Amino acid sequence: MTLLAIPGLAVWDGIVDLFNTVMTPLYWAVSALLVGWHWLLSQVLDPNGGWAWALSIAGLTVVIRTLLIPLFVRQIRSSRNMQLLQPKMKELQKKYGHDREKLGQEMMKLYKETGTNPFSSCLPLLLQSPIFLALFRVLDYAAKGQAHSPIMQPYVSSLQHAKIFGAEISQTFLKASGPGENNVKIVAIVLIILMTATMFTTQLQLMRKNMPKEALTGQAAQMQKVMLYVFPVFFLIGGFNFPIGVLIYWFVSNLWTMGQQFYVIRRNPAPGTPAYDAMQARKREHNVRHGKPVDDGVPGTAGAATETATSDRRPAQRQQPKRQSRSDRKGGPAAGAATASDSTASSNGQTTAPQDAPRPQDAPKNAQGAVPKKQPAGSTKRQPAAKSAAQKRAAQKRAAQKRSGGSR
Repeated sequence: MTLLAIPGLAVWDGIVDLFNTVMTPLYWAVSALLVGWHWLLSQVLDPNGGWAWALSIAGLTVVIRTLLIPLFVRQIRSSRNMQLLQPKMKELQKKYGHDREKLGQEMMKLYKETGTNPFSSCLPLLLQSPIFLALFRVLDYAAKGQAHSPIMQPYVSSLQHAKIFGAEISQTFLKASGPGENNVKIVAIVLIILMTATMFTTQLQLMRKNMPKEALTGQAAQMQKVMLYVFPVFFLIGGFNFPIGVLIYWFVSNLWTMGQQFYVIRRNPAPGTPAYDAMQARKREHNVRHGKPVDDGVPGTAGAATETATSDRRPAQRQQPKRQSRSDRKGGPAAGAATASDSTASSNGQTTAPQDAPRPQDAPKNAQGAVPKKQPAGSTKRQPAAKSAAQKRAAQKRAAQKRSGGSR
């Protein structure tokens, strides 16, 4: 047993060391932000008081969520794409429902073509997990009187004994001890309930107001139900082992998410959702109060299309005159008019032949009936006239008649 346990222990120690090495930059970053906010709030609050540290944790949360705004925007876009893909996904399910492997391949192909990630809705929560873990370790070490990084070393004692409502923010519900044990449990239970309720309300608001009926079925609906029920239950159970400071972090983060989502749902809802219908109703009421047409500027109506069409009032672009060649300038107004008519016809996409252009069947006639050029005055040579075959036969006939007459 000893020989088998030693290699396993060595492997586990190696995993722990690797994890600490990866997490060390986050420990330092969380400690620096926490100390920075604490220094700022200490200018107006008691440096050793619990509210200075509690508000410092709230400030840390605001900074983290601000940095995650681009990811939140990406999450919103991915959710919109998932809603728009619901009809195509249903078609694929009908077509390949008997072959789950083929269905999965076609689904992944559809996601790749449209640039949609079905797991984008979980990314903000997943990326906050390392930060939550770093804050958990910092507070856990402080509860033991230890510093997880040199930045926190001068503030360990202050953070360890900081209290809000008589409860030390470094303690947990399950490990509460000391004179304020009951206060710790009461504050922890209240924060756990608030944290779970805000998370559940945020997800429920998204599903009821900003998701069409088509998106409430299929794979997307399963993902939404997981976030609606599983995550709140997970945090409800795990919250009893979280320090009060970590509970403050998650409660403030959930409030931020709720406000951010409320703004997006109200100002930019997805088409075909109850929130979209409510936005149209508000716009119509606004038009009625101000004496405008009811559908003026209402998204998804003819009034919005008219407004978009009439809003483009750019002046017509002036066309530059085309440059004429030397032969066109010599030809005078007639040549210029012909050139203009040719250019107009070509600009209309039509190709017209000039009226004076010789036709192919007229080429021989023009060649025969061409007027010979005049010879210079001093020239004695005359160009022999070309005789046709008919003229030769006529001449031969006249010569034969003369011979017959002379013989008589």
